[in-house]
Amino acid sequence: GRDPRVVSVSSLAHRTGWIDFNDLQGERFYSAWKAYGQSKLACLMFALELHRRLGGARAAGASVRAVAAHPGWTATDLQRTAGVVRVFNPLFAMKPEDGALPTLRAATDPEAESGSFWGPSRFFELNGPPVPARIPKRAQDETAAARLWEESEKRTGVRFDLDVAPGAATRRAS
Repeated sequence: GRDPRVVSVSSLAHRTGWIDFNDLQGERFYSAWKAYGQSKLACLMFALELHRRLGGARAAGASVRAVAAHPGWTATDLQRTAGVVRVFNPLFAMKPEDGALPTLRAATDPEAESGSFWGPSRFFELNGPPVPARIPKRAQDETAAARLWEESEKRTGVRFDLDVAPGAATRRAS
């Protein structure tokens, strides 16, 4: 059967990220790790906001899911310039094919519900088979997520007209 999904790929770096609305593009202060953390938090927030905005479509019978995943600590080229991190790759890092498993599970598992987040199961989500991952409070900020969505539409010139207004899930629940 058909099971359409949008899977956003985040990273453990989402834990260090914060959305700086005064400097979204890093024009005032740029740091590669700050930008990476912010972008990976934004990817997770996007998935959660898309999940909320698709709520009306799901209520009308559509089956589109918005799901997110992160690969844990996976040995990739990302670490080749990260000195000390590269040294610990043999101890903690998974092979790329194992690091892809959380994304594959998010994309294919019938039990992966819309709004879920997947990552490795062991050692602070660094490695292991994929399971539901912890979603930090910062990523659950619906006001910031709606604002980030609107900023993204404004900056890209691409608008997505979905059935549900931002925050509608919250209004329905209260």
